[in-house]
Amino acid sequence: MLLLNRSLAKGQGGQDDRNTDSIQIEESNSYILDKDLPKFGEPIQNLTVPLGREAVLTCVINNLQTYKVAWLRVDTQTILTIQTHVITKNHRMAVAHVEGRAWVLRIRDVKESDKGWYMCQVNTDPMRNQIGYLNVVVPPNILDYPTSTDMVVREGSNVTLKCAASGSPTPSIIWRREGNEPINTGAATSLNSSTFSISRVNRLHMGAYLCIASNGIPPSVSKRVMLIVHFPPMIWIQDQLVGAALRQRLTLECQSEAYPRSINYWMKNETIITQGKRFEPSIKEINSYKVVMKLTIKEIDIADFGTYKCVVKNSLGETDGTIKVYHIPSTTVMATSPPATTTVATTTAESTYRKTYKIKGHHQSIDDFSGSSNKILGTGESSELWNVDGTIEGRDHRYRENGASFSDDQREKEAFIDTESNSRGIMHDTTIRNTHLIAVCYIAVATALTFR
Repeated sequence: MLLLNRSLAKGQGGQDDRNTDSIQIEESNSYILDKDLPKFGEPIQNLTVPLGREAVLTCVINNLQTYKVAWLRVDTQTILTIQTHVITKNHRMAVAHVEGRAWVLRIRDVKESDKGWYMCQVNTDPMRNQIGYLNVVVPPNILDYPTSTDMVVREGSNVTLKCAASGSPTPSIIWRREGNEPINTGAATSLNSSTFSISRVNRLHMGAYLCIASNGIPPSVSKRVMLIVHFPPMIWIQDQLVGAALRQRLTLECQSEAYPRSINYWMKNETIITQGKRFEPSIKEINSYKVVMKLTIKEIDIADFGTYKCVVKNSLGETDGTIKVYHIPSTTVMATSPPATTTVATTTAESTYRKTYKIKGHHQSIDDFSGSSNKILGTGESSELWNVDGTIEGRDHRYRENGASFSDDQREKEAFIDTESNSRGIMHDTTIRNTHLIAVCYIAVATALTFR
C-alpha cells in the first residue's frame, strides 16, 4: 500500500515536473520573442506651437525589423502616415525617416484645429504605441460682434461699452482711455472687464476708448471705440459790461461749448460783424467741443459803443450772450474845493461861471487840491492858480492823451472845472465889480449918516 502510494506520488510528481518544464520553455521562448520585437527608444515630447508655425513630433523606435510605423490622430482615429507615405489629404503634413530609427511627423502652418493627441504605432501583435500632445496657442483677436463700434449718444443718457475677444488661452480684456485719461471720470485709468457702463453720460466722457486683449501670446491687440456726446450750445461770458475810451483798442471774449461743432459769430444791431478795417473776429478751438470767441475793435469810435452779441448755433439749438461797451472819458480835470465867493449877491458873471463847468480836462493829484490851499486849477493850455483875493500864480500844465486812473476816494474829493478859455477873465471882472459895489455902498451909508 505504501509503495502504491509512493508510486502514485512519484507519478504525480513526475507529471508536475513536466508541467513546470513546459511553462519554463514557453517563458523562455516568450522572452526570446519579446527581446526581438521593436521598442520605443524615448517618449514623444508634448509640444506647444503658436498659430501659423511648424510642429515637429518625433517617434524613436529601436529594432523595428520588418514592422511598419504609422502616425494616427487619436481624437478622430484617422491614419495620417504609414512608413514614409502620407495617407491623409492634408497637404500641410509630411513624414520623414531620420537616422534609421526616428520617424518625424511635420505639420506646417499649424492651425488651432490641429491641437490634440497624436499616436505613433507599430503593427506588432499586440500592437505597440505611444502618444504625444500638440498644443496650439493663438494670439488674441477682437471679435467684431458683440464688440461696440463708435457710438453717438445724447448727454444724460446711459451707455454700455462691450468688448469680446478670442484666442488660446482665453484673453483678458482691459479698457483704457486714449491718452491715459481717467476712465469714467474716476481716478482709475483702466478697467479690467469685458464691459463697462456709464450712467448719465456727459461731455467729459466724450473721447476715444481702447479695448485691449492679451493672453501672453504676442501680439496683444486693441480696438478703438469713439464715444461721441451730443449737446446743445452753452455760453460763458466773464465780463458783460466793459468800459473803453475813444481810439482805444478793445477785445471782447465769449466761451462756448457745443457738439456737434457749432457756428460762431458776432453781431451788433442785428448785423453780423465780419473781418474788416475796424473789426477782427477770431475763434480758437480748445478741444472737440469748446471754443473761445474773440472780437477785437481796433480803434474805438463813438459809434462802436453799445451792445454786442456772440451767437452759437448747432443742430440741437442756438444761444447767445451779450456784452455792453460803454464810454469812459479819456481825460478829466477836477478840484477838491469850489472858488471862494463873497456873501453880497450873486451876479450875472457868477451865474455864467457855474454854468460853464464841464466834465472834461486833466486829473490832478490830491496834494495839489488840499483844503488849506484854497486854489483851483484852470484847464487852458497854460493854466494858472487863482487865489481867493483874485491874484494869479502862473503854472504850466498840459493835457495828456490818456487821463491817469484815480481811486474812488480821489474822485470824491475832485470837482469838475470849466475849460472855456475866457473863464479866468470872467472871474477877474467879477472880483473887481464886487469890490466897487462894496465901496459904493460904504460911501452911501457914510453920506447918509453925515446928513442925519
